[in-house]
Amino acid sequence: MRFARIADRIGRMKPRVKICCIGSRAEAELAIRHGADALGLVSEMPSGPGVITDELAREIAARVPPAVASFLLTSRQDAGRIIEQQRYVRANTIQIVDRLTHGTYQDLRDALPGIALVQVVHVRDDDSLAEALSVASEVDALLLDSGNQRLAVKELGGTGRTHDWTISRRIVEQSAQPVFLAGGLTPENVRRAVEEVRPFGLDVCGGVRTGGALDERKLAAFMEGAGGRA
Repeated sequence: MRFARIADRIGRMKPRVKICCIGSRAEAELAIRHGADALGLVSEMPSGPGVITDELAREIAARVPPAVASFLLTSRQDAGRIIEQQRYVRANTIQIVDRLTHGTYQDLRDALPGIALVQVVHVRDDDSLAEALSVASEVDALLLDSGNQRLAVKELGGTGRTHDWTISRRIVEQSAQPVFLAGGLTPENVRRAVEEVRPFGLDVCGGVRTGGALDERKLAAFMEGAGGRA
């Protein structure tokens, strides 16, 4: 999936929907049947739900239709190690959930032509706006989540918490790149999230699950609230 870059066009489209924490081929197929535009495959994380092995992520990614994006969520902070992981999993999008500490986005682009880069920004305060705008030009999209990188055990996603959507709306308005909204989205609040933030895309994990498993009823309700098909 290549992300639209024309703000006016983005404003007229219903949000893209990424169903994250996909744990099996069956879950991938269920999400796709309900209109998911993207699937999230969570690799090793310091905390949070949905982690699967790179072997299973590779198996699922290989069976995702071309029209649906496969996101590899990686907590690696070294560009070389991210490149190694992507080349094994072969997802078409890399979601970087932490900050790069070794190497650059250009290193990733040079090594992985045609692979989209999405940088997660964990929205906490006004500093998050500056962080988002500082990296937007380096990537294909931003994803705003509700983690906390300052904790002894980092939270890098899957917290089930919302954050301050007024900050997210400001990032959407000022970013030159498309913005996905994540963090505590549910069938009950997704319509309000779309109205208040106006994101290019939505990212949901726990809000469409029951007992850790993808719940078809919740999934259908979320897609309906997001403006997609039920």
